[in-house]
Amino acid sequence: MACLDKQSDDLVFFVNGKKVIERKADPEELLLYYLRKELRLSGTKYGCGVGGCGACTVMLSTYDPVVKKIRHHPANSCLLPICSLHGAAVTTVEGVGSIKNRINPIQERLAKCHGSQCGFCTPGMVMSIYALLRNHVKPSMEQIISALDGNLCRCTGYRPIIDSYASFAKEQTCCQLRGTGQCCLDQEELGCSSSAGVRIRSGLCNPAEFLPVDPTQEFIFPPELMRMAQEQQGKTLIFCSKRTTWISPSSLKELLELKAKYPKAPLVVGNTSLGLNKNDCDAYHPIVLHPLRIPEMQVVSITDDGIVIGATCCLAQLRDILIETIPKLPEEKTKIYQALLQQLRTLAGEQIRSMASLGGHVVSRGSAWDLNPILCAGKSVLNLASDGGKRQIFLDDQFLAGHKHADIEPKEVIVSVLIPYSTKDEFISAFRQAERQKNAFSIVNSGLRVLFSPGTDTIVDLSILYGGIGSTTLSARKSCEKLIGRQWNDQMLSEACKLVLEEISLPPSASGGKVEYRRTLLVSFLFRFYLEVLHGLHQMYPFRYSELSQDKMSALGVLQSGVPQGVQLYQDVDPGQSPQDPVGRPIMHQSGIKHATGEAVFIDDIRPVDRELSLAVVTSIKAHAKIKSIDISEALQVPGVINVVTAKDVPGKNGNDEEEAFAKDKVICVGQIICAVVAETLTQAKHGAKKVKIVYEDLQPVLTIKDAIEHNSYITEERKLEKGDIEKGFKSADKIIEGELHMGGQEHFYLETNSVLVIPRMEDKEMDVYVSTQHATDVQKLVASALNLQSNKIMCHTKRVGGAFGGKITKPSFFAVIAAVAANKTGRPVRFALERNMDMLITGGRHPFFGKYKVGFMKDGRIIAADFQCYINGGCTKDESELVIEYIVLKVDNAYNIPNLRVRGHACKTNLPSNTAFRGFGFPQAGLFVETCIVAVATKTGLPHEKVREKNMYRGVNRTAFKEEFDAENLWKCWKECLDKSDYHSRNAKVEEFNRKNYWKKKGIAIIPMKFSVGFNATYFHQAGALVHIYLDGSVLVTHGGIELGQGIHTKMLQIASRELKIPLSYIHFCETSSTTVPNGKYTAGSVGTEINARAVQDACQILWKRLDPIRRKNPKGKWEDWISEAHKKSISLSATGYFKGYVTNMDWETKKGHAFPYFLYGAACSEVEIDCLTGAHKNIRTDIVMDASFSINPAIDIGQIEGAFIQGVGLYTLEEIYFSPEGEQLTLGPDTYKIPAVCDIPEQFHVYLVPNSCNSIAIYSSKGMGEAGFFLGSSVFFAIRDAVAAARKERGLPLDFTLISPLTAERIRMACDDIFTKMIPKDKPGTYKPWAIDIS
Repeated sequence: MACLDKQSDDLVFFVNGKKVIERKADPEELLLYYLRKELRLSGTKYGCGVGGCGACTVMLSTYDPVVKKIRHHPANSCLLPICSLHGAAVTTVEGVGSIKNRINPIQERLAKCHGSQCGFCTPGMVMSIYALLRNHVKPSMEQIISALDGNLCRCTGYRPIIDSYASFAKEQTCCQLRGTGQCCLDQEELGCSSSAGVRIRSGLCNPAEFLPVDPTQEFIFPPELMRMAQEQQGKTLIFCSKRTTWISPSSLKELLELKAKYPKAPLVVGNTSLGLNKNDCDAYHPIVLHPLRIPEMQVVSITDDGIVIGATCCLAQLRDILIETIPKLPEEKTKIYQALLQQLRTLAGEQIRSMASLGGHVVSRGSAWDLNPILCAGKSVLNLASDGGKRQIFLDDQFLAGHKHADIEPKEVIVSVLIPYSTKDEFISAFRQAERQKNAFSIVNSGLRVLFSPGTDTIVDLSILYGGIGSTTLSARKSCEKLIGRQWNDQMLSEACKLVLEEISLPPSASGGKVEYRRTLLVSFLFRFYLEVLHGLHQMYPFRYSELSQDKMSALGVLQSGVPQGVQLYQDVDPGQSPQDPVGRPIMHQSGIKHATGEAVFIDDIRPVDRELSLAVVTSIKAHAKIKSIDISEALQVPGVINVVTAKDVPGKNGNDEEEAFAKDKVICVGQIICAVVAETLTQAKHGAKKVKIVYEDLQPVLTIKDAIEHNSYITEERKLEKGDIEKGFKSADKIIEGELHMGGQEHFYLETNSVLVIPRMEDKEMDVYVSTQHATDVQKLVASALNLQSNKIMCHTKRVGGAFGGKITKPSFFAVIAAVAANKTGRPVRFALERNMDMLITGGRHPFFGKYKVGFMKDGRIIAADFQCYINGGCTKDESELVIEYIVLKVDNAYNIPNLRVRGHACKTNLPSNTAFRGFGFPQAGLFVETCIVAVATKTGLPHEKVREKNMYRGVNRTAFKEEFDAENLWKCWKECLDKSDYHSRNAKVEEFNRKNYWKKKGIAIIPMKFSVGFNATYFHQAGALVHIYLDGSVLVTHGGIELGQGIHTKMLQIASRELKIPLSYIHFCETSSTTVPNGKYTAGSVGTEINARAVQDACQILWKRLDPIRRKNPKGKWEDWISEAHKKSISLSATGYFKGYVTNMDWETKKGHAFPYFLYGAACSEVEIDCLTGAHKNIRTDIVMDASFSINPAIDIGQIEGAFIQGVGLYTLEEIYFSPEGEQLTLGPDTYKIPAVCDIPEQFHVYLVPNSCNSIAIYSSKGMGEAGFFLGSSVFFAIRDAVAAARKERGLPLDFTLISPLTAERIRMACDDIFTKMIPKDKPGTYKPWAIDIS
């Protein structure tokens, strides 16, 4: 729109100490994209676009000219409009430190403590802690943990990140290794009784090497901005674009005049509400008002009535004000403040808390907003103003419901909020339950308040409010009115529950699902409040009101995780090993420092090239339909759109034999790509994509495993294994049980979304393809096929990948085809970087699983016969489903020798996005299934679970069901070490004692063994190539066919080259993985990517070393550089290719025999948890992992892989839930709806122990592949929770032969702890309503 008859102001701010002047600032432009595209600062990453992952974190520094203070805070740049930055100083990761200039201690410690793996999330981690340290030079550990609430990491498991930042804390945490009195940071060699004569080392980094913190080296706040702030206090700022005008008034009077003139104009402070709609290109506001510079709206004052908080104060400020104020006031006055503070500690992440304003939180009235119920219950008052004057209204249920007589007028604004003091006879509590403890929207929240007649328990006033039930916060007003005058007793509680359930109704089809759980939380919260009040009455009047019983006391309090601490123990290198030889040492990740400084370049960080176009795709909105027509005419009219690409534009093959790159005649899932729009900018491409019109003819979809079985819809033939005589086994069994397991899928949620950049060359139709992939050869093959070219014309390049976990094996090839076809059609470079929601919509994940079992066993717990039927939901194409179901069949025995066994596997074909490879590749499903059977047998026999496991574990030299021989010695070694290291039996007794004393909270403990097979069941998957060059100055360049995904493959390659060539690591460099240097590489996966490429690098280095033999013999005391110079003079080639043919593996499904895997590795994990039976919340108390890593080439990398995989497994088994609508559309498309583990989810004590004196003759240097094995051990948390649930059920007299669905979310935990509250809620009969989401497993 027009710029209000006034020229747009210059936008002035600083970035990393440098002044930025934007003369045509666009109010719709967000800081993240401005930094990356305009300022070329690519260290700040795009991770989600909704402020949920922290990858885009920057630090904002602002100056308040009124109080003359500088404030630093973290912010999500993906939500920040650049126009909000006028007068601010922005610091990005590049400004914190760089390799070129100076590395900051924050960056150095994170890298040296191995706190980065793929490195994509690392700049955000650095910035969150940097902002904290600028405000608190010596923060507490609680502040450090809180600062990381809003940052997600999919690789590390968080422990090394916390360790690296613990060194900044004012109180140093110390793990105190059990029985030694030493700390893992001491770097002392510790004797180990079970490994006499072996040196065991603890800790993976040396704090003595850390750079000291020097605050004087940080950027000062620019004095120019201080002057600007003073000079522009009375100036209105206006920034305009073609369709939006941003106005920042300087006075309340002016704001009210503007609001009167533009009543529909939103007030934006942190943009944490409006900013979430950024993905909708059509959503915009002609006028945006930015009231952050108005003093009256920033006020904080203590009055006789309470605390007045300005509407533009952010939630982090509110928290800090409450922390400071509460101790200064009489306790009876602070009840509402304590309730608010409790909610603020878990609400969102620190970045959002630092951006979102109190006024915005109140006025947006989101159903899941945690503060509104408690502000309402506490009788808070809104101070309003308009051009017509001032008034006050209560922030009550009528306001929250939007009733006209109680609402804000369009011309009014909230100036401040009065939060009143509580009184002596008043009790206020706040509750919430979310899918994750922190940084997650509430499923249900509540604010409750009761006021008694002085000195009595007679109700004078009562407020009960709930969020997460309706479209906004709901009040049980009628229920409260009926309860006034009643005594606070059990009879009142019973009636209150009944009244609330009648008044607050939730329809069975409610958005968000979990209907019965949400209903249960209504009365569960009410019960907890009832007990809190009783407890408070006793404390006030101990002689009048009796103390709660111990059972009821256990219902009080919420579970809160403490500060995590870790221990890592591993075998040290031989004392005689050369100090120069890096193998076996915890060497820092080759790119660790670059990760921490933001200088590590990912695909979308590559600078724009000349005439580059952006691409956006149009995807199917139908699960199964014919395409009747595609109309692109309107899309081509959008300014900036260059062309639309469809299947007709593919010169060669449109995909492969199994899957189309562009849907042509039919769509087979929601999210299938139909066409692509290429434009000058991504925004233009997205606008164009929205204009493409597609007409469908619906076909019947198959969505669930149940549907697939009914329709006989399978991707492959049944896979079957048999061992022994199953019928005879069942006949001889003492008992037979049958059951089933349902298990949901899992999103990869790699932090770097799929990205590809295709650059056509000037001649011979050559193309450079820069792609984030695990399988460059497949990219090359599919692109060449699509363009009808030979593969030698397609050059694929991958420097590093920002996480993959199996999700970037197959799909990146199709994304590359789409971009390459677009580049071929337009003749211009094309960039295709998927936004998070599109990545999650289009790509599949881990296969949902359904298993049915029939198990025959003896009274002593020995299983003698088992019949397993396993089904996976493969989605719409074959992808990796055939291999996954084969692996499930091959691996389902885990650590157990079942003499008579039959396993049948089916990969179901459905109209969902194709599921694909994922870390563990079928074993996480298979392992959970067989462990469920073990638990069922233990339950039936009444025997301890660990005893039933021991009865059935393989012993000595044995054979699998497919006749592969292995030795179970290390399986038992890991098992026994885990029992010992975890102090299992003693802690189990303590768990039982705790459970006897606590009715509403229960602990559980479980120990799980593991036999994990590494690699693939065909030899050719294990081949690898390498190319090693030695240059005349003695430097070495190593290339190989493996791809860096965060697993440290390049670091280990450099270690191996260093050993083989006997030169320092500093001499060796790795550039990139490219099809031009090492052709035909297999995909980097299956835990063997490192070791097979290591063999190829070793081969090349040994060839070179052998060539140098004559030179060395002639000059044995010469320097490396001398040998190389002489070799060149002697015409000796200083370049060699290395090759590894691969491990010999095979599997014959006709004979049911084979040597399916190169080798096995073993492990065990013991986990202890505590659950809240009222809400279903749980916390992970402690985990001990013992792993048979044989000789670790790099203990830091291997332990990092174990920890990261374990936490990812915890996510699969307890947190991560994917929802699909009844029409087949995925509903979980970002971190706001899909929750991976965060810092709050790791065990408080996290111990990893690598078994010493273990050998593996198969792999290089007797190592083993650690990439996936730790994943399944996350199931120890699942079974520990099950143990806790069983304790609750036993006490309630409920059956113990129950089956739990994975993931074991708060909902499922709560509903399994069946009690009076779950019984009183209304139940809905399946089939009588349309559910919000369906169970696809």
